This record gives sequence, structure tokens and C-alpha cells, in this order.
Amino acid sequence: MTLSRRTILLSGAAVGAVAGLPVAAGAAAARPLRQDPFTLGVASGDPDHEGFVLWTRLAPQPLAEDGLGGMPARPVAVTWEVAADEGLRHVVRRGVAQARPESAYSVHVELGGLLPGREYFYRFRAEGYASPVGRTRTAPAPGTLPSALAMGFVSCSQYEHGYFTAYRRLAETEPELILHLGDYQYEYEKGTYTVPGGNPRDHEGPETRTLANYRQRHAQYKTDTDLQAAHAVAPWVVVFDDHEVENNWADEVPEAPDPDFLARRAAAFQAYYENMPLRRTSLPRGIDMQLYRRVRWGRLATFHMLDTRQYRDDQACGDGYKECAAAADPARSITGAEQEAWLLDGFRRSDARWDILGQQVFFAQRDNNSGPLTVTSMDAWDGYVASRDRITRGWLAAGVRNPVVLTGDVHAHWASDLKLDYADPTSRTVGSELVCSSVTSTGDGADSPTGSHPWFAFNPHLRFQNNLRGYVRTTITPAQLAADFDVVPYVSRPDAPAYTRATFVIEDRVPGLHQTYDRPPAPGARTAPGAGADLGRQTVEAETLRP
Repeated sequence: MTLSRRTILLSGAAVGAVAGLPVAAGAAAARPLRQDPFTLGVASGDPDHEGFVLWTRLAPQPLAEDGLGGMPARPVAVTWEVAADEGLRHVVRRGVAQARPESAYSVHVELGGLLPGREYFYRFRAEGYASPVGRTRTAPAPGTLPSALAMGFVSCSQYEHGYFTAYRRLAETEPELILHLGDYQYEYEKGTYTVPGGNPRDHEGPETRTLANYRQRHAQYKTDTDLQAAHAVAPWVVVFDDHEVENNWADEVPEAPDPDFLARRAAAFQAYYENMPLRRTSLPRGIDMQLYRRVRWGRLATFHMLDTRQYRDDQACGDGYKECAAAADPARSITGAEQEAWLLDGFRRSDARWDILGQQVFFAQRDNNSGPLTVTSMDAWDGYVASRDRITRGWLAAGVRNPVVLTGDVHAHWASDLKLDYADPTSRTVGSELVCSSVTSTGDGADSPTGSHPWFAFNPHLRFQNNLRGYVRTTITPAQLAADFDVVPYVSRPDAPAYTRATFVIEDRVPGLHQTYDRPPAPGARTAPGAGADLGRQTVEAETLRP
């Protein structure tokens, strides 16, 4: 019988102990692992035209407090195989990697020498157990112009706030590439960040501060089968935001005074690398981690993945929404000088049809004040106005054909036109921004008629907002980029359906968004204006209208 892709990837086939599999090289004849070590699933990431990274982490007891997953205190040999077919009959590469205690028994296999633009399938084995089967692919060959790319992007998955159904619904669409734009996991102790009506699930362990804490927390998230399905269906390209360390940190400045912050940051980076399909170039060195990088999809698209946390100046005037003259200081940067120069050089060298910035925080101006003052979020690019201006002018000076910014963070869907001068609504549009809602963060949310958000009246470049949870699916072709804003009606219960709330199109060489589909709120559905990121925290970014 031939297993369908859906059966392999989404129903958990090939999970657990498999009778008759050979014992991995160097393992004891009497199997010491008495439980399946592949409880955290598999993943792939950072594809190029020759290969990708394969990932897994062994953890028969994933919630162990020491963060080591109940593994024996010794290296474990893990075999891996890559095949051209989903039944793994035509194996093209195989090898053995060591899962070691010092890396929390994670495995990163960095492959090259494969064919460009191809789909591949992979699996791991260790001491008589087999992992789930994952699907991945290589990028197209340099210089080629693919006819299409199906790419989805997500952010902000707070385990306590709901079920990760959005991950599974995205997986069911079988994208070719997934971007995660930050807040993959949250640092809070159980009960300290709650949604109205109470959290449907709880975090294990204390607030994450040590390496053991972060390893345990990542493991808890990875046990979620909906998240595992999304990782197994396509290669991921990931960047972190703040909650992978702590809320609203900025370079070496913590949210609140903390003499141990740099040790905490180093621990968080180490655990992040151990749990993500990242290349060796991103291996942390103490408090530093090389995360900004490019992924090229032939000449169709170049993804410039940014890091807006590690090098930024501290937020001007404190966190939150402020009217703040210091936000316009030309010396301030959200990227740091080196990353900014790297990005501008990438614009100048690009031959891509679409140059896409994958990054964390809102790029367009969002003024929440209807009067003469400009009151904006100090944690977003609004708190670094000159930095945003340099990047925008940089893509214009380089003649970037189609600049598009992808964003997470704010726990709601948004779409906006990008301007050089937001004070002049008639100024020309120079790009587009697509913002994905959260997977779960801030709970169920609510629907609202398109255009009803009160900020639209004094931010005419904002085109769409919706406060249900979900993700964005894009279909990128040489002629256009179409973005489907998909939502789930609730996350407080599992297995919600997903549907497209709105679709926007960006045409080649025509900056700005054109809405092609709008599904009005269902009769009787809960509706409300947008609720903001991190509601209930003392340093919130509030999406509610302020006086």
C-alpha cells in the first residue's frame, strides 16, 4: 500500500518504535532507551539550491526539569536518510550524526550536493526507534525564474493562550516554505500572562532564565503535534523576536534591571539554536548569534531575514505608545550599523523579482492619536524613524523592483502601503507590508468588518486589520504576490476550522496593495476592535485607541 503524503506528514505515521530496524552504530546490543526519543518531531530549514538543514532532538521525557529530556549521559548515534520519494524507497543520502548531552541531544545535519528545486523526504533512527517522516525541498537553481512559490508565514505562539490549530491548518495547505517571524515560545511562568476566561493550557517550569529552563520550555512547545505537523511539511526559515529571551529586550538592555541578563540571553540563544533547523553559521558564541541572513529562491524572490532585537538601541522614551521626539534621532538604529549596511548592499546586488524582508515588528507608521500629536509604538520601527527612512530610501536608490515587508509581533492581521512621508497621505506608495496575526497569543480574539478599526481614519495607508488568530499564505509568481489572510474562529478549543478572511494582491512593479477578496464577519460572530500585543503586561503595546 502506498502511503499518501497527508498520511505520512499529518497523521503521525512512522512514529515510535519500529520492529526490525537496525541498531544505530555504536549502540549497545540491549537497547538502553526504553521510550521513544523522537517525541519532539523533525524539522528542516534554511534551504539553498544544493541542500538544507535537517533537525531533530532526542527526548524520551521531554519535560524533564534539567532540560535534557530524560536521555542517558552519553552521546547517542543517530542515523539519517534522505530520499526522493515519500515512501523512502529511493534513498539519495544517508549518514550518522551524534546527539550529545552538551547540545541537549539535538541533531543538525547540514546537507549539500543535492539537486535544485526538488522535493525530498527524510527520517532519523536511533537505537531501534524511528522518527516521523518529514518533507522538505531545495531552492531553485540560481538564475532561474520559477513559475510560483507557495510560502506561509507565522508568529507569536503562546502555548498557554490556546491550541496550535493554525499550525496544522497551514500544514494542510502543503506550503513549499514557511517563515517564522518571532515569539516561537514565551518565557512566562504559569499563570502570569493570562487571557480573559483563563488559559486553556499551562507552561511547565518557572519563568525561563537558565539553559535548563529554556530547553524544557522549547521541548514543551515541540511536543505539540500541530506544531510538529507544520515543521514536518516544509523547510522553515526562522528569526527570533523578544519572547525567545524576555519581553521587549533591546540588545544588552533587559525589560527591567537584571544583573544576570547577559547570562540569560546566552542561555536563550543556546537553547534557540538547539531547537531550530539553523546552519552552523548561526551557532551562538556567548551572547552573540548570527541570525540575519538571506535565502534566495532563484530569481523569483530573495528573503532578507532581519534581526531587530540583538543590535537595536534601547526603546526611546520607554516602551509602549508615546509621542517622543527622540524616536526621530538619526543616530538611533533598530538594526545596528553593520546589519543595515548588509541589507542595503543586498538591495544593490539583488536581481530578484521580489525582495522580501522577513522581520519582527511593525514597519509602517501606526499613529494611535486622532489629534495633532503623533503617538506611536516605541518598540516598533516607529521608535526608530531615521532607521526606517534609511532602509526605505535604500531600496528606492537601489531600484528594488518589488519591496515587501513581512511582520509578526502585534497579534493581529494587518496590511499597509509603505510611504516615504507618512504625514502626507498623497505621497507615493513605495512598498507594501503584510503582518500576520498570532498563532495563539492573546487568545481567541474577535472578528470585525474590514476598515472598521478606528486608527484607519488617521492612518490612510493602513489597508486591513483583523483580530482573529491565524497565519498568512502567499503565492508568489513573476507577475504578482497574492496574500491570503487565513484565520481560525477560536483557539481556546482544539481543531478549529480555518478560512480566508481577506486576500490582497501586489502586482509586479506596482507598489501598494489591492484587495481582491473580503469575507464579512459571520452573523452573530463575536466582533470587536483590534486587541493588542501582550495585553495584560505592564509594558504592553496596546492596540486599543488611546486619548
